[in-house]
Amino acid sequence: MKTPDSRFYCPLISVGTIILDENESSHAVRVCRAVNGEILQLCDGLGHYADATITKADAKACEVRVDKVEDAPLKRPRLNLGIACLKDDALEEVVFHAAQTETDSVIFLRTDYSQEPKNSDLKKTVRRAELKSLVSLKQSKKPWMTRIEGPIEFAEWLSQYKGDLILCDIDGERKLDLGLGESSANGNAAGGSIANENAAPITLLVGPEGGFSPREIEAIKSFKNGKVHLLNLGNTRLRARTAAIIALGKVL
Repeated sequence: MKTPDSRFYCPLISVGTIILDENESSHAVRVCRAVNGEILQLCDGLGHYADATITKADAKACEVRVDKVEDAPLKRPRLNLGIACLKDDALEEVVFHAAQTETDSVIFLRTDYSQEPKNSDLKKTVRRAELKSLVSLKQSKKPWMTRIEGPIEFAEWLSQYKGDLILCDIDGERKLDLGLGESSANGNAAGGSIANENAAPITLLVGPEGGFSPREIEAIKSFKNGKVHLLNLGNTRLRARTAAIIALGKVL
């Protein structure tokens, strides 16, 4: 039987009979026109996959049978993106693109120059960003869904964080060799990077339009709970949403 060229999200994959939620059921049956006996590729965003045979092609409650659950060959990514809160739909746009890459989490940071209303809890933005991350998980066919965290005050986040930092800075290096793209199916990496569960996390920091404030930059450069790397993004001035994606491309 053919397999629709798409992954379907199932947060609790297990051997046996599973009923997909209405959104995934509708996508499989109405959009992909899947019928009984066809195979769906399931993922849970937590490093597990399964091929599932459709036993009841119901657009509201598609029933599938799973015979085997497989673990992804790659460990959870180390790289995170910390980005200042932006106005309009900029955060959602960043998440949509970043979540297609091997980025573990996107953290919304409230900085001195953040552009969102200070009394906003950003609940709707966070929820929409989570949905963007889910769409990107299925589209990119990666094993780990990018988590959305925050919003949180930058100073508070920095005081709690333990790991390495990358700051986009005009005085930084044009390229950083952090070994984040090196991995293999047996879990060993030449540089001990993404496949090393004991390696420190790395967070790429991108400020708002206008950048981080002087005091925030000083706090980052004097950070003591990990290494601090400076990354140069080029000779032109970039919008914050553009800088985030360019920076990820340089690091990954």
